Amino acid sequence: MSVAVLAFYLFAVSLLAGGLFTVISRNPVHSVLWLILTFLSAAGLFVLLGAEFVAMLLIIVYVGAVAVLFLFVVMMLDVDFAELKAEMARYMPLALLIGLILLMQFALAYGSWIEADSAQSARQAVTPEGVENTAAIGLLIYEKYFLLFQLAGLILLVAMIGAIVLTVRHRSDVKRQNVLAQMWRDPAKAMELKDVKPGQGL
Repeated sequence: MSVAVLAFYLFAVSLLAGGLFTVISRNPVHSVLWLILTFLSAAGLFVLLGAEFVAMLLIIVYVGAVAVLFLFVVMMLDVDFAELKAEMARYMPLALLIGLILLMQFALAYGSWIEADSAQSARQAVTPEGVENTAAIGLLIYEKYFLLFQLAGLILLVAMIGAIVLTVRHRSDVKRQNVLAQMWRDPAKAMELKDVKPGQGL
């Protein structure tokens, strides 16, 4: 058994174990830590496939940003997990049904999977000769799929703005700064001079 095959089995087993324990772990902090292990194992598999750019992107974006953000949110927010588990138990039959349907779809897809003879040549045609995979990804995204890439970014921007609009809360008991009112005020009315006599207070 070569080192590459041994590394593949190691990353694959840790990926499956991390995904499983992410779901079944009772402590949410432990779930996030198992999720980080899952991301790192997936990055290792990408390195074995020769996609180093995607692997580093997975580590930087998901492990360095998303998973750490999850960890901070879980540790800093005072969430009543007993109430969440009670709500989760109500929807457990529906979740099991959806999971069973997904497993059946995966089994059907895996059973009918046949790799065409031209698949290897198609993969080689995507990456030009003498071009690294990072440069090939850039050429593919910014030349062939430039419009789709920009539309995907626009959709993410609209989703972010929508999430902000839906979650913002205006409280009436909080004093807020009105910048426009400050800019448009009359300087003659903004300041009042007082003639204070000696020994007289304001």
